[in-house]
Amino acid sequence: MPTPSTPAVALLLQAGIAHRVREYAPPERHGRARDERPDYGLEAAAALGVEPGRMGKTLIATVDGALVAAVVPVDRHLDLKALAGAVGGRRAELADPAAAERATGSVIGGISPLGTRRRLPVIIDVALTDGASVVVSAGRRGLQLELDPADLVAATAATVAAIARSG
Repeated sequence: MPTPSTPAVALLLQAGIAHRVREYAPPERHGRARDERPDYGLEAAAALGVEPGRMGKTLIATVDGALVAAVVPVDRHLDLKALAGAVGGRRAELADPAAAERATGSVIGGISPLGTRRRLPVIIDVALTDGASVVVSAGRRGLQLELDPADLVAATAATVAAIARSG
């Protein structure tokens, strides 16, 4: 069976970075309202049998008006104040979903920190760099990439910082 291709997968292949593509059946619903949106990250972790603390969700935010990609464990929340501080900014907020999709070339629930349409600064929560591997979206719902955290940091030229909070 051929390896599914996305810009994220192509980037890793071109860079010669070892990775594993993992597929699962994504949820059918695609709500836009905050209370209708499924938690894609937790559903992906459950479907793949991955500890939620090892799987990262990519959230697009604006810091002082500039888009950035933040990667936090799926069982935690993005700390917007910490994100702003990590990039030397003052104010951060989640980006409009349509703006996030335009900038990345992926739909909400399938945004990868790798291979985005527009190159964005990437900030990865320090908790995701502790293990032997991390799992992040491959750029579409139902497709994930597992790789060494150091390789993810290098491939995205990421800053590693404490940007996640519980509950």
